[in-house]
Amino acid sequence: MTLLAQAADGPSCYGRLTNEWLCWDYVVDYRPEIVEATIEHVAITLASVAFALALSMPLALLARRVPRLESAVLGVSTGLYTVPSLALFPLLVPFTGLSPTTVVIGLGLYALTILVRAILEGLRAVPEEVRESARGLGYGDGRLLLRIELPLAVPVVMAGLRVATVSTVALTTVGSLVAYGGLGNLIADGVQSNFRAQLLTAAVLCVVLAVLLDVLIVLSQRLLTPWTRTAG
Repeated sequence: MTLLAQAADGPSCYGRLTNEWLCWDYVVDYRPEIVEATIEHVAITLASVAFALALSMPLALLARRVPRLESAVLGVSTGLYTVPSLALFPLLVPFTGLSPTTVVIGLGLYALTILVRAILEGLRAVPEEVRESARGLGYGDGRLLLRIELPLAVPVVMAGLRVATVSTVALTTVGSLVAYGGLGNLIADGVQSNFRAQLLTAAVLCVVLAVLLDVLIVLSQRLLTPWTRTAG
């Protein structure tokens, strides 16, 4: 087969003879796979962060209500973050199988170390005189939490949420260990096959997703805290 015939087997920037990092032909030809991986990546990331928030809130409230448990709660949440994903995911597989649930639970547990601390610090940042004023107006503990403390804690909590979300976008790629890593599946395949265009495209999309989600959280914070815009 001649050199021209070999070159004609594939696009100009990837194929038998070429393996370029920047290749729009790859994006066009593999668009369905890229879109599917991106959607899976976003879904797993959002589910993981939501799961982490659902666990973090009661844990943070427990640690605040029972001070002697604070060290234990923070210690356990931090300890979970130190467990390598290579060990955590296989430990979960017998219970959840090779499914997205395995990745969501694992990533949610990793995010606890950030979110539990953020919620605790946010609640502590509420001035005590504000609490006393609310109690003087007849606010009970539940109403005080929902109407006063949590809204005032939003800026600190959102700061932690931003960090947790961005880190989860990156960690979702590790889900490729159980075949549910979103863009991580493309990255792993690109590394194994030395497919540069696929590797770079998936990596860039991870960065783009992290930036977009971070911007969305910032915008959400502005909507939830209109008094900060007025003060500015």
